Amino acid sequence: MKKRPFQRASISHFRENSSIYLFVLILFLMGVIFGAIVVNSLSLEQKQDLYFYLNRFFGQVLAGEVASSSEMFQQSFFHNLKYLGFIWLLGISIIGLPVVLVLLFLKGMVIGFTVGFLVNQMGLQGFAVSFVSIMPQNIFLIPAFIVLSTVSVAFSLKLIRQQFFKGINEPVSSAFLRYSMTMVAVVILIACASTIEAYVSPLLMKTVMTGIQK
Repeated sequence: MKKRPFQRASISHFRENSSIYLFVLILFLMGVIFGAIVVNSLSLEQKQDLYFYLNRFFGQVLAGEVASSSEMFQQSFFHNLKYLGFIWLLGISIIGLPVVLVLLFLKGMVIGFTVGFLVNQMGLQGFAVSFVSIMPQNIFLIPAFIVLSTVSVAFSLKLIRQQFFKGINEPVSSAFLRYSMTMVAVVILIACASTIEAYVSPLLMKTVMTGIQK
């Protein structure tokens, strides 16, 4: 059976950029691991302070005193849109290439630190809390970060080849169109992640925290 144009384009994209995808994925995982390791470097006082604020937040969740779902959706959507939009803009500039990689590493570090801290302080209960509060929206966000970072690096490298290597005349306009379409797909993923974070994760967190309190 003949493959559909979108399927052929996707397969070609992944084959062409497989080495970049591998590098980006490893970098992200390194960020996650580093974030988890940083938890152990915190002093006892720092851990106690963080855990105090965390407990207060859990109390607000149980009491239903958190922001409304619509407000949470807006905050989550625009926060992630600004973060990923900045990565997209950096891909257009040659000098933005290393910053893209730093931002991806930091994203992994934040996830690793959050999960690591919850598990460090609460054990298996912390893992359950992190699973329902962090994992659902990141099912969409992590692929968005990985894909956009990869295409950003690939597009930036294309501009570098075009600028500094004579004899290479790659069409940038068509590549930029594909790059922009990737950002459109990422916005859809952000909307899905924000919907889950605003309307699903709080309910899951409340259910888990109620079970822990019993």
